[in-house]
Amino acid sequence: MSGRRFRFRPLLAAATVAFCATAIWAGLWQTRRAEEKAEIQARLDRLATDPAVTLPATVVDERDYALRRVVTQGEFDEPRTIFLDNKVLHGRAGYHVVSPLRLAGGERYVLVDRGWVAAGRTREELPHVPTPPGAQRVEGVAIVPGAVYELAAEPPAGRVWQNLQLDRYAKWSGLALQPIVVQQTSSGDDGLARDWPRPDAGVDKHRIYALQWYSFAALAVVLYVFLSFKRPS
Repeated sequence: MSGRRFRFRPLLAAATVAFCATAIWAGLWQTRRAEEKAEIQARLDRLATDPAVTLPATVVDERDYALRRVVTQGEFDEPRTIFLDNKVLHGRAGYHVVSPLRLAGGERYVLVDRGWVAAGRTREELPHVPTPPGAQRVEGVAIVPGAVYELAAEPPAGRVWQNLQLDRYAKWSGLALQPIVVQQTSSGDDGLARDWPRPDAGVDKHRIYALQWYSFAALAVVLYVFLSFKRPS
């Protein structure tokens, strides 16, 4: 900067102030979102260590069970088992095996995502997955399936599905379902992998975005100072 003098430039100063204000506002918003997500993450971590609750045979409110550890007892209905396609584990393509479990003491079922199995040599060759017979005790985490967009209005005709929607499965199977899916964590003699990811509320994402916006504001100030120094004519 030797030989240069600072010259105030109103338009450049106004543009810098406006950009810095916008960037700082965006950074503060991301910081608040990170704090909110941190509270959610703390709740998720607490739910992961709380004692498991028993899922009754009567219909439940999904809000009372979402992401909680649950215990279920009943019998699997193997003929209505479906395979969720395009599930990858450790770089290998496969399926999630979802079976309805008839809850003991009632006529209602709950869908159990029993785990992952590798795909066969061809798309037409479904893997053989043994279904444990008789009364079963299943532990897992209660998941509320999110809404997905489907081009077809009717459920798939076969056992391979792209997405799981409870209302479409109920129509396809004719079963009365609980409004949740149990992601099985207990062991079973079926050869399925149950390597479920830890629930992540996305705290780090918002913190990174906040840091980026604050950095943009600081960079704008540096550029303003640099561009305001001119050599005397």
